[in-house]
Amino acid sequence: MKELTVGIDIGGTNTKFGIVDREGNVLHQGNIQTTVHEEFKGFFDSMANALRESFKDLPSDSSIVGIGVGAANGNYYTGNIEHATNLRWKGILPLSKMFQEEFNVPCILTNDANAAAVGEMVYGNAKNMKDFVVVTLGTGLGSGFVCGGILLNGHHGIAGELGHTSVNPTGRYCNCGKRGCLETYVSATGIKRTVYKLLADHLEPSELRGISFDNLNTKMITDAALRGDIVAKESFEYTGRILGMKLAETVVHTDPEAIFLFGGLSQAGELIFKPTIRHMEANLMPLFRGKVKVLPSALQNQAAPILGASSLVWDHFAKKGMEVA
Repeated sequence: MKELTVGIDIGGTNTKFGIVDREGNVLHQGNIQTTVHEEFKGFFDSMANALRESFKDLPSDSSIVGIGVGAANGNYYTGNIEHATNLRWKGILPLSKMFQEEFNVPCILTNDANAAAVGEMVYGNAKNMKDFVVVTLGTGLGSGFVCGGILLNGHHGIAGELGHTSVNPTGRYCNCGKRGCLETYVSATGIKRTVYKLLADHLEPSELRGISFDNLNTKMITDAALRGDIVAKESFEYTGRILGMKLAETVVHTDPEAIFLFGGLSQAGELIFKPTIRHMEANLMPLFRGKVKVLPSALQNQAAPILGASSLVWDHFAKKGMEVA
């Protein structure tokens, strides 16, 4: 019998799902809209129906052994999505329990950045690493910490919220209710805010001046920087300086072998990696200098969130020393 897992990535706009084998091959994938359902039960029913349809195409000698879900504010211990700021449903949502009752298999839930970290460990460039950090640079900034080969969940199941550490306590307003959080500076949204700050500070011509905030995206900023646009180039330097400084602080806490950057902003390549590494090294405690690698994730593709979520199931069985066949 071929064991398969389901990976689900719940985003603020779309929810991606897929069926994955033990080697990380995505056998089927699809998506549903997250925002169209006013009630959480309606969203869950739509997701369950989509999964049932996808199961119909599976080989007869296969079975689903578990479901892994990555979602903002997903609590590993409780299996609940708790007070997520980027989802329309508020309060505590018992997602793992609902999936387990619906499909009679274990459902492992964690936040999306933790799912990315486990995915990197199971399928990616961290296969032989025991201590590393994954930083996801999307609409916000998430992070997952692996120490001694074990994902760090913390006492309340919400460890590793690097995006909500402070850059400036009187700085930019954040959706979490604080001001000056790292993700307000270092994320797809953060670099857009930086561009608009720099446009106000600079007098030089910039191709970004004619683009509205809502239409601006990371790829536009990247392309402009590659063409030599001074504001675009400086926005990456500004972003890399802040990220590098915060990563230097992060290194002191867990002494990782490597830090992986994942997500849309990381795909700017050297534009973000060079200033980040330079400022991290400049701010590291001397004992750590030259010892911590900053690397791109190996899972930079459309299926990455699905792989990350599905890997939670294999990690769950490994921790329990269980055979799934």
